[in-house]
Amino acid sequence: MNLDINGKTFQIDADPTTPLLYILRDQLQLNGAKFGCGLGQCGACTVIVDKQPVFSCITPVSALQGRKIRTIEGLGTLENPGPVQRAFIEEQAAQCGYCIPGMMMRAQALLEQNPAPSKSDIRRYMNANLCRCGTHMRILRAVERAAAFVKDGGKGGTAG
Repeated sequence: MNLDINGKTFQIDADPTTPLLYILRDQLQLNGAKFGCGLGQCGACTVIVDKQPVFSCITPVSALQGRKIRTIEGLGTLENPGPVQRAFIEEQAAQCGYCIPGMMMRAQALLEQNPAPSKSDIRRYMNANLCRCGTHMRILRAVERAAAFVKDGGKGGTAG
């Protein structure tokens, strides 16, 4: 089967029940999404499929033919991070960093659906992803900052 990941087509040879996370990490070396719980409960493996955040650890590849998949690697580069990545860096939202790719993907999906979310919108939307280090407040500020970047066309902006 063919999968559209970050705008590129990849031919995948796998059992149709294989979770997307294993294809990303083991076959394609796209290691941003992390294995956390394997049960779709922590969000470390979050990717975007057709503009919706999904847990890649429980999403079989058979459900993804013809759909657009984005991973953290598709948001920006080290030299040119996307607005969400830049906001997380500037807010120092990561402690151990394990949950951060999934958090960024969920934040990206939120901002694509609602470019000007309220604080309660952000809290409610981000609630599906867990951070065991307790950097939730910095993560929430990073999402607010990313929204300001998006509103400002990526030029700077500050969270308010």
